[in-house]
Amino acid sequence: MIVIITGASRGIGKAIAKKFSTPNNIIILTSKSEEKLIATKKELAASHESTIFHSFVADLSNKNEVIQLAKNCLSIGVPDIVINNAGTYTPGNCYNENDGALESMMNINLYAAYHLTRALLPKMIEKNSGHVFNICSIASLKAYEGGGSYSISKFALNGFSQNLRHELKSTGIKVTAVFPGAVHTESWGDFDNSNQRIMEADDIAVMIYAATQVSKQAVVEEIVIRPQLGDL
Repeated sequence: MIVIITGASRGIGKAIAKKFSTPNNIIILTSKSEEKLIATKKELAASHESTIFHSFVADLSNKNEVIQLAKNCLSIGVPDIVINNAGTYTPGNCYNENDGALESMMNINLYAAYHLTRALLPKMIEKNSGHVFNICSIASLKAYEGGGSYSISKFALNGFSQNLRHELKSTGIKVTAVFPGAVHTESWGDFDNSNQRIMEADDIAVMIYAATQVSKQAVVEEIVIRPQLGDL
């Protein structure tokens, strides 16, 4: 099985990569940071000797690099699973956030997934199978303080997911939108999670993996997962 994961060098992406690192799987890791990507690949390869790992550095805010990434991935094989995980977050409010915030977050949070998926789909459709996961956010579902353009971009990613699911029903390709609440990753800085207030990246990875285990005729369309005590 060939699995493509964007934003795979840390956090949720890295946790997903670990979960899918089973014998004979081919995991394609992508990230903008070459240093972190190499380190993650080495770490995973050392602990999962029966899994094959490939890595590609790409700035997913650049459409040309996204298209080249797709070509690089297809040179390895047609993916069985595509996980559009790469994302960026800058807090702010629509009326006073920095100029360019919307464009910046749309480039990563929507257009990267849009262009990569479109570039991969023709071969996946020929194969008549596959599964696309889009890592949205609870910010895709409702407005919240400081969400601003991040929330707008994630609402758009949810819209892309819903349309893609509708369009691909007859192709054998599944589409799942994932809506995580607060997850303890590097983006939370020095947040003290010793009281387990927010989720771990592994929680998201477990749910995504589980969604791939249902029968061919079933699809998990949405995964909503929040901290037990609710959103922050």
